[in-house]
Amino acid sequence: MHKKHFPVALEGMPFILSLTVLVLMFAFFGFPRAALVFLVPTVFTVWFFRNPERKVPEDEKAVISPADGRVLKVEDLVEDEILGEPVRKISIFMNVFNVHVNRMPFSGTIRKIRYTPGKFLSANLDKASRLNERNAVLLETDGGLKILTTQIAGLIARRIVCWVEEGMSVKRGERFGMIRFGSRLEVFMPPDARVAVEKGDAVRAGETIIGYLP
Repeated sequence: MHKKHFPVALEGMPFILSLTVLVLMFAFFGFPRAALVFLVPTVFTVWFFRNPERKVPEDEKAVISPADGRVLKVEDLVEDEILGEPVRKISIFMNVFNVHVNRMPFSGTIRKIRYTPGKFLSANLDKASRLNERNAVLLETDGGLKILTTQIAGLIARRIVCWVEEGMSVKRGERFGMIRFGSRLEVFMPPDARVAVEKGDAVRAGETIIGYLP
């Protein structure tokens, strides 16, 4: 089985193993209450790094959510850092209770990956898009359209993980990375794409259709 398909994201194993060792040590040396105290965060950490399977929609024009969470904002603007052109932007906020494995919104080829160091402001703030640590993944579809997905670290999240590389061919719904402990994802679609969600909607990575390409 490929590491991306493990039921628990492997990036969480250092945390899980460390906590498990503490639980076993306290239990072995006769401190059951202390073991119970550390058992709670151990279970939560395993649950946080869960990596469930998802049923990807078959509609060829559908753009799917790259993250579990809630839609913060839908807006039309000019993305001037990478694309330099008008886009339709959808911002998604992930809290600590959401699945944090990220998935590709569409099939195509990875044309550019740009990591930008930055601050760790709360990811639900609009200024986090510009000021926080982030990782942008630019996808070009077989039809020549561009979709930009940006992983943004948050107040608690301090580690962005990206599993894809420039030049790779990817499939819609394929796992491409994660952000540890709460964060934000933004998707930039062509200006003539049709948006299928609105502010406040709950979305699921790999399953929820957030828009349709022209």
